[in-house]
Amino acid sequence: MQTMAKDSRWSRLRPAAGPWERWLLIAWMVAVALLFARNLAAQEVQAVVGTAVAGARAGADYADGAGEGSPAARALSAEERGLEIAVEADRRDSGFSDFTAELDMILRNRHGQQSTRRMRTRTLEVEADGDKSLVIFDHPRDVEGTAFLTFSHPTGNDDQWLYLPALKRVKRISTSNKSGPFMGSEFSYEDISSQEVEEYTYRYLRDEVLDGTEAFVVEQVPVDRNSGYSRQIVWRDREHYRQLKVEFYDRKGELLKTLTWHGYQQYLGQYWRADEMRMVNHQTGKSTVLDWRDYEFGTGLTARDFDRNSLKRVR
Repeated sequence: MQTMAKDSRWSRLRPAAGPWERWLLIAWMVAVALLFARNLAAQEVQAVVGTAVAGARAGADYADGAGEGSPAARALSAEERGLEIAVEADRRDSGFSDFTAELDMILRNRHGQQSTRRMRTRTLEVEADGDKSLVIFDHPRDVEGTAFLTFSHPTGNDDQWLYLPALKRVKRISTSNKSGPFMGSEFSYEDISSQEVEEYTYRYLRDEVLDGTEAFVVEQVPVDRNSGYSRQIVWRDREHYRQLKVEFYDRKGELLKTLTWHGYQQYLGQYWRADEMRMVNHQTGKSTVLDWRDYEFGTGLTARDFDRNSLKRVR
């Protein structure tokens, strides 16, 4: 996920501004983004939302000191509060540099029949951009050697390539196909990309207890018009800002899928990763489970490990 900006334009704009003046300007930026979001082209929308996100990040230090019960916290609108939660979640998961993991993908049809695929994944955090990730399939034999590469971006379209060893060719995933199923699973190509803050607009809905855990509930709407979703409802735990549950609504506004996370563990004293992710498709009755294991952080990965020209030779 994108790391926080080290040098904010906001700090240079009004160096003498007091806390309340700073938050009024941030609120104005968010309001402008929301007002024009439905009338601008996708890239223009992302640019405006990005400005609001940058403003929220610049004011994060003040927000941390204000406290939830302060007048400043109470004054936030639902849109500002939703954005604040998203920015804080991103901040807490920034700085991991890179990690690798192994996982099993368990596919189940509506009759309960299942098949399993074994995979490896690598992720590289990129300064001032989205993450780079590589997924390699090791089993069964019919998918062995398949590799999926993603370059996520806060603004504009993500870049994705799929190497199919049976055809010995690299296929670029078009933006119009991002809602398609990833390797026959209930996860779409869109779901596999890292989720950048600038890719959505936000609205805080409520606080709620989910399975015994106090959680924020936030609605997020994709900025990209090619998204397969009209909106998503996200539950994050209040203590660590970890995702607990997401409801995905299709373009008609109907509930399509639900994703839940289970068995969170903390790494390096900061970064939370789940042992299991369960995606259920309510419209087809199918489901996909991702069982994660063997997380390793700080392995020394570089951009050269994510070269699309070497996908055919990846091991």
